Amino acid sequence: MQSAFLPLRRTARRKILTPLLIAAPLAFSLAACSPVIEERGYKAEPGDLEQLQPGDSKAEVEALLGSPSTAAIVDNEAWFYISSKVEKYLFYEPEEIDRTVVAIYFDDQEAVEEVAYYTLEDGRIINLVDRKTPTRGKQLTILGEIFGNLGRFNRPGGSGAVPTPGRRR
Repeated sequence: MQSAFLPLRRTARRKILTPLLIAAPLAFSLAACSPVIEERGYKAEPGDLEQLQPGDSKAEVEALLGSPSTAAIVDNEAWFYISSKVEKYLFYEPEEIDRTVVAIYFDDQEAVEEVAYYTLEDGRIINLVDRKTPTRGKQLTILGEIFGNLGRFNRPGGSGAVPTPGRRR
């Protein structure tokens, strides 16, 4: 037996579900438009950097801050702790919005000489060279590569390896 209130229930359901079905995809699409911020690299604990003093040894610095992000190439006389914040927004190229570099310079006795702080504004863009170094060797064309193996067959029962020049046994 059907109730007289059944059409009323369907109407009430439609009034509730229709705005939800419209609002849910709209909310998801707006959430996808918000940027994602990633923190990368060294994350300093509060107060760690203030504990660094001139005269501290490399072992003390490593015990306090951990191993550096990178070190100076020549003589290992500087350590760098690098952290950055990168903003990703949909399909756009990620953009670095903040960078902090803590540079610790050591003297000849491997003791802290100076601690310097650098930010994104201190950085410089370096243009890389696109030149290629030519290498010696035989330059094959496409046809040379295709027809270069004609006539090179393996002996029956052979290993399948290309024979090397020299004396045959």
